[in-house]
Amino acid sequence: MTDQLQPKPIHILLVDDDEDDRYLTREAFHQHYPSSRISFAEDGEDLLNFLKYEGPYSGAPHPLPELILLDLNMPRKDGREVLREIKANEQFRHIPIVVLTTSDAKEDIETSYFNGANSFITKPPTFQRLSEVTKAIGQYWFNVVTICEHADEE
Repeated sequence: MTDQLQPKPIHILLVDDDEDDRYLTREAFHQHYPSSRISFAEDGEDLLNFLKYEGPYSGAPHPLPELILLDLNMPRKDGREVLREIKANEQFRHIPIVVLTTSDAKEDIETSYFNGANSFITKPPTFQRLSEVTKAIGQYWFNVVTICEHADEE
């Protein structure tokens, strides 16, 4: 089934420590938006390395993501902490962040928005529902809003 609006390709950075969740989310997005690029980070430290071109990302130039899907519960540096850091950083705060997590705790929702999340979504329990959610995310972020095109400052 083809959507009436054809989205422009977008670069999404999916930050999640669970390999199965990364795989399923990528597959759900590619069902509806096959031309979009999805990169992965396994935790908050990996995310910051990706954004700053440090660590394993230092030798491979890549564009900054236009959208970050961020899990909250991760080892080393969790999503709550890294969300605060990104939104406090002038170079990265323009990147929209959608919290996509298993939590539905009121405190996590409030804290995420307080710290600058653009949306908060509790991960659905089935692939069918995940597919519907990723389609809605894509329709909103690819077709409805205008994403800030921030020049990389190097």
